[in-house]
Amino acid sequence: MPTLTPPKEVTMPLDPYLAERIHLIAGLTFPDLAEADARARFGAFMRDPEEWTQPDVVVEDHEIPGPHGPVPVRTYTPANPASRAVLWAHGGGFAGGDLDMPEAHVVAAELAARAGAVVASVDYRLATGGVRHPVPPDDVHAAWRWLRTEQAADADLVALGGASAGAALALSAALRDRDASLRPADLLLLAYPFAHFPVPALDGATAAEMADFPPTMRFTTADIEFMVENYVGRLTDLPREALPGAAPLHGLPPVRVLIAEYDDLRPSAELLARQLTASEVDVTTYLAAGMPHGHLNRTPALAEVDRSLDFFADALR
Repeated sequence: MPTLTPPKEVTMPLDPYLAERIHLIAGLTFPDLAEADARARFGAFMRDPEEWTQPDVVVEDHEIPGPHGPVPVRTYTPANPASRAVLWAHGGGFAGGDLDMPEAHVVAAELAARAGAVVASVDYRLATGGVRHPVPPDDVHAAWRWLRTEQAADADLVALGGASAGAALALSAALRDRDASLRPADLLLLAYPFAHFPVPALDGATAAEMADFPPTMRFTTADIEFMVENYVGRLTDLPREALPGAAPLHGLPPVRVLIAEYDDLRPSAELLARQLTASEVDVTTYLAAGMPHGHLNRTPALAEVDRSLDFFADALR
């Protein structure tokens, strides 16, 4: 692999560690990642300053029944669990991700250890090979009801959360419970949610700061349209729960919204927070300074990832 020399002066508005390494992915597009050299460059960019060590939690794999067949769920139990539980759904544009990605595995283990909570990470079916809405939200809702009614029925606090597309799926599950008058979540934890289509435009200042970001750190209009059409099968007449920012949001439990500063989907998170406030839902936001979309796919070795995890863990305590 050729040696890539970083620029002498980095003026990117990113977190300094990321800014120093962004030259590794200069010009890379997602199709480029089919090539070994591009994957190596991307992997080097994603390497954090320290290796992550899993905290002291017991990890177990399960299969629970769902309307489309068994749903894999991985649980994380701390040594001395408090009376708290969380269902967590990873992101990936509805079409990617698994239980081993940091946004699933690291987040679940860290929340379990930091909050003393039992965390269940759900491996919902992805929108690939002909799978479309409502299969992913059906799987997440099935896992949520399993946790809520069978595993944590007597817990003092049971939360429902997810990241990006997983945040949309978590919000959809909460809306299903509300509409069916089922026992709801006590708290929603939504990381950089992808909750609207179309996604509102970035403000001019943020758009200007992101103008030179590599393609693998951006979501173009075409990218967003592809994710939605792949997930739902069309771009119009979308079901409200597919991108649930379009649904009535009243009657939800308190919501914590984590916003990534340099994220083309940031306007969706910010609009959702405003909609929740207008719907008289208790909402608290946290802006992860200098972070791109998907920063929970990194580890707490980055200070802002550590603070983001604490934002959710503090809400669970």
